[in-house]
Amino acid sequence: MDTKYFILSPCGTSILTNHVKNNEERQLIFKYTNEKSKDAIPEEDRNRLLKLIMEVSSIIDETDYKDAGKLSAELNGIIKIYDNIIPVNKDDIHFLLCTDTWLGEEASKLVENWLKKRAIKHMVYIHRHTDLQTKDILAFQMSLSELVKKLSEELPGYSKSGYKIIFNLTGGFKSVQGFLQSIANFYADETVYIFETSSELLRIPKLPIRMDYETFIEANINKFRNMAIGLTTSDVAGIPETLLFTLEGKTILSPWGEIVWEQSKKTIYRKKLLPSPSQRIKYTDKFIKNVNGLPSDRIEIINHRIDQLNRYFEGQDYNPKSLDFKELNVKKGDSTHEMDAWSDRDAKRIFGHFEGDVFILDSIGPHL
Repeated sequence: MDTKYFILSPCGTSILTNHVKNNEERQLIFKYTNEKSKDAIPEEDRNRLLKLIMEVSSIIDETDYKDAGKLSAELNGIIKIYDNIIPVNKDDIHFLLCTDTWLGEEASKLVENWLKKRAIKHMVYIHRHTDLQTKDILAFQMSLSELVKKLSEELPGYSKSGYKIIFNLTGGFKSVQGFLQSIANFYADETVYIFETSSELLRIPKLPIRMDYETFIEANINKFRNMAIGLTTSDVAGIPETLLFTLEGKTILSPWGEIVWEQSKKTIYRKKLLPSPSQRIKYTDKFIKNVNGLPSDRIEIINHRIDQLNRYFEGQDYNPKSLDFKELNVKKGDSTHEMDAWSDRDAKRIFGHFEGDVFILDSIGPHL
């Protein structure tokens, strides 16, 4: 059976800059690289950029493999992965990661259109990641943290489905490339580059890296749990600065902190019911006994569900279907409210009640 590929390619504007006719056009692209909307660009400059995009579109649309690689760093890497001919009947996925900018998205569309025309069964889609731009360094840092969450949630599923995960780092901006290079060993099976001026592809396999942060994280578990759901803290004593990102005196997890957390939490969440992450949430002895008697994968789910409940109580306008926190129509013992535990297998609910502002988790049981 042929290997299926999930190829992540950060996209920059090389497909535009490689086509400019003079330095003036090049400077025009650089000037507006970080603009989120074309409407923010003065009309005269916007029209010049639109004309350039249309010219490149008409050229790239008819460009063969050899010349497409010269026009686009992103396409150059992808073409080399397939040994210069992209198979038309292969169920591969191309994830084009573009900056949160107008020109970044337009450049990615040019790459997308070229691939779709030549790869019938390939899935090609653009992900414009919020605040992924270098105009605002604080927003950029937070954007990278959100990107870690997205990749950690999605990529393992593709791996389990038999996909080989490749990070194609031949294109894109250096700031994004550097970040993806640092996390590739945790999420990618292979990282590829075009080596300096060579036409050959440099392939770097996944290295056997394991981060042993579990003991450290368990000692600071509630701080990590709260920061992971977006709650800031000022109490970060004993946590390395590299794992933290501070904004206006409040601290959340840095992109590296997110990686450490995502790599460690599954094992930690499966061990036992963790202490409540909030003063607004408490457990009865019955609830603790219920949870700790469950299989490890169900314990993991309950710990996640309590994180969701914590986020709900923090007023983040958050009550997803997986939580479904609501009042009971008829009381169940002391319990006045319920939320989802899990909806697969035997489908259980968590029941509880309020004592003032504190919500008491009473028990786990079947749907009423």
